[in-house]
Amino acid sequence: MSIATARVGSNIAFIKYWGVADETLNIPLSNSISMTLADAHTTTTVAWDDTGVLERDVFVLDGATQSTARSQRLTRHLDILRDLAGVEWRAWVTSENNFPTASGIASSASGFAALTVAGCAALGLELDATRLSAIARRSSGSASRSLFGGFVEWAQGDSDETSVAFPLHGPEHWDLWDVVAVVSGEEKKLSSAGGHLLAKTSPLLDGRIAQVDGWLAEVRAAIAERDLHRLGPVIELDALAMHSVMMTSTPSLLYWQPGTLEILQAVRRWREEDGLAVYFTIDAGPNVHLICEAETALEVETRLGSLRSVERIITSRPGPGPQLLDEHLI
Repeated sequence: MSIATARVGSNIAFIKYWGVADETLNIPLSNSISMTLADAHTTTTVAWDDTGVLERDVFVLDGATQSTARSQRLTRHLDILRDLAGVEWRAWVTSENNFPTASGIASSASGFAALTVAGCAALGLELDATRLSAIARRSSGSASRSLFGGFVEWAQGDSDETSVAFPLHGPEHWDLWDVVAVVSGEEKKLSSAGGHLLAKTSPLLDGRIAQVDGWLAEVRAAIAERDLHRLGPVIELDALAMHSVMMTSTPSLLYWQPGTLEILQAVRRWREEDGLAVYFTIDAGPNVHLICEAETALEVETRLGSLRSVERIITSRPGPGPQLLDEHLI
């Protein structure tokens, strides 16, 4: 078998991607900006069977073999890689997340990025990060951003070649921390991929998209200047705007749980009453990402630990781009 293993960080979006302009190519309605995470990552081994023994692709996620039905999206992604390499080989894929899967911590981003990097490496495809970003985007838009470390922007583009991510600043640029308050590690009933297709049913979508360019410019400037107090209000506004679109879609998507609201209220109280420099953002799930600088992270963790709804805390700094590993999961 031809085999390779990749480790790729998840990412937290500061300006979100929600909704698609082109469902086939998975082209978004706007640009987005994120930070790749060092300490929330996916490790994936892809072994291509060039002997013809495997009758179908096999996927093992966090120790559990996935059913054919649950593997369809993964198989379609491997089909893209097979077409690129001109082969029909089946693959054995083993993947492990060090954080809860499908719960709003962008496991599809790190997962499909890792699948792309490992799958292409095992096939001997020598592709640069920009091309890999385009490939990963086809199955998970957010995965396009995990092909780069640090602070990353994904350009909307209008084609397979132009809808790609690119780095803004490396991970060493700003010691910004993401302290994730996990209120539920359960898998979402509707995946982000399904949710994106509902975005256009919301009467609030056009209003959010009309504001995004201005928010993007503000976030780019805040990251360049390493100004948390400039960054924070914008990322909170965009997160709330995105969830407003979700809540007003048909059918309505309500990812929040009581613990989500408890954390949002606590963050505002800590900031307004105690002067603690911390801001929130939320991806498509109930868990809350608290963004702060290094000197504040321990205090944020301590305060989160006192809240009843917090099951687990995951803390991460900015992380590198994908890494190929010598040790395999198979």
